Amino acid sequence: MSNRYVAIMAGGIGSRFWPKSRTDYPKQFLDILNTGKTLIQSTFVRYNQIVPAENIFVVTSEEYRNIVAQQLPDLPAENIVTEPFRKNTAPCIAYIAFKIQKKDPEAIMIAAPSDNLILEDIAFNETVENALKFVESVNALVTLGIKPRNPNTGYGYIQHDPIEAAPGVFKVKTFTEKPNLELAKVFVKSGDFLWNSGIFTWKVKNIIAAFEKYLPEIHEVFAAYQGQFNTPEEAKVIGDIYAQCSNISIDFGIMEKASNVYVIPASFTWSDLGTWKSAYENMSKDYFDNAVVGQDVMVYDTHNCMVHVPEGKLVVLQGLEDFIVVDTDDVLLICRKDQEQEIKNYVADVKRNKDEKYL
Repeated sequence: MSNRYVAIMAGGIGSRFWPKSRTDYPKQFLDILNTGKTLIQSTFVRYNQIVPAENIFVVTSEEYRNIVAQQLPDLPAENIVTEPFRKNTAPCIAYIAFKIQKKDPEAIMIAAPSDNLILEDIAFNETVENALKFVESVNALVTLGIKPRNPNTGYGYIQHDPIEAAPGVFKVKTFTEKPNLELAKVFVKSGDFLWNSGIFTWKVKNIIAAFEKYLPEIHEVFAAYQGQFNTPEEAKVIGDIYAQCSNISIDFGIMEKASNVYVIPASFTWSDLGTWKSAYENMSKDYFDNAVVGQDVMVYDTHNCMVHVPEGKLVVLQGLEDFIVVDTDDVLLICRKDQEQEIKNYVADVKRNKDEKYL
């Protein structure tokens, strides 16, 4: 339908995929899984099955505008929306919501990350269609929930009512951001918690009303400039707008507070591909359970490793088990898989003690 729009959020820097993901070329623009498509290309293709290209917007940093244009040639140039600086997902969603509302006051919008892995396209399309139809007739903010496969502490969890509010749709009771391991185990065992996918659906006017109620300072500054959106003046004022916005996520700012939040449990395979371990889990493996990207990698007595190296470089590995090995032109990372949460700390140390060219 012509009033359906998609906003792909693509401004992050993907520091947990360092050193492959760099500040000037982050993970959403990389073929992390060696599929032949970058993550943002796969995301665009997925949503282009649901809405036409002219109804898809990519919200990203100004420094990535040309990369988006190069990787998504079917996306209209004016649909690349650039933020002057990163302020988390709430200002990002407010920005694109105000732009779309001015274009189409009755618009329905999907807001989605650029770097999810989603398999089973038919199941995905059916789930999204259910969400779109529900928000057409109900003042609702809908998120897609994923049945937990393990007590993952890197995801937010959603608890929902046991009784359907509509076929396949449940009222949300609580959100919990990234619980500790013991609490995550309790959530998974209970059976009434889902992972928060970060894929949202709503009528644009309803999410803007939620900003007015729960994040009034962000709503006020965007509303003050709404006459300039979709005009040449927009580029001149957006810096002033963002300078006045707090750095806050849509989950914390609105979804955890609003009373009209619903979740649709999804049946498709999903990963937010936030870490090298999550990439490893979703890649094909050799006989020794090594996930290898690189044509000239030779392994001996090496098991359960994630190996990502450049084409044209011969890499020989011996005696490794449960390691991440990532090589680029100027950085080599060798790290135990069970210590990968330390990568962000390594990046911080590099920033403090070495040249920023390595970031």
